[in-house]
Amino acid sequence: MRILLAEDEKELSNALVTILQRSGFSVDAVYDGADALDYLEADNYDGVILDIMMPKVDGLTVLKKLRERKNPIPVLMLTAKSEVDDRVLGLDSGANDYLTKPFAMKELIARLRAMTRKTEVGGDNQLTFGNITLDRSTFVLSTEAGQLRLMGKEFQMMELMMLNLNQLISAERFLERIWGYDTQAELSVVWVYISYLRRRLNTVGANVQIKSARNLGYTLEVKA
Repeated sequence: MRILLAEDEKELSNALVTILQRSGFSVDAVYDGADALDYLEADNYDGVILDIMMPKVDGLTVLKKLRERKNPIPVLMLTAKSEVDDRVLGLDSGANDYLTKPFAMKELIARLRAMTRKTEVGGDNQLTFGNITLDRSTFVLSTEAGQLRLMGKEFQMMELMMLNLNQLISAERFLERIWGYDTQAELSVVWVYISYLRRRLNTVGANVQIKSARNLGYTLEVKA
């Protein structure tokens, strides 16, 4: 799941990026509202964390522009202000949720998961296909025969495939969604992680395999 973080306090932004990545999210970080709007033009995110007080374009203006464009992406607002009127203004402008600084990181993650799940068809903590189950809160991939915990990018790739069954996902899309726009990684890293996932599926006795279509992408299918 890919998140855009728009927070101008770089120390806080760096901490949030680290925690979000450890919690199974892919993250792009920007430090002002103008960049946030530019990044969101790509329509490549599952949710946004917006600080209200940002340079160039403030968070509320970013939010209003998104909603004027009929963009329904879930938005969690962050602010140092605690007055009721400020929270109401954010929610009335189209925010899905609101947190006042300082906040507990666990609460941020919980609210973000709840907010993004609501936008998914059948949004749930557990995804199933064939005889495999992927627990999105623990990163555990399991069957009746066994289970193991996937590492961060392994989990994100498996989650993306399980959320897009019967759709080919190209190596370029994996790279963009999980490693990010500014990554220096090459396409070969996707191939390496696909091989890791194939081993994980074999380890837990899955009746599901990752099928590759040459030069097109990857998808999950139940073994014949």
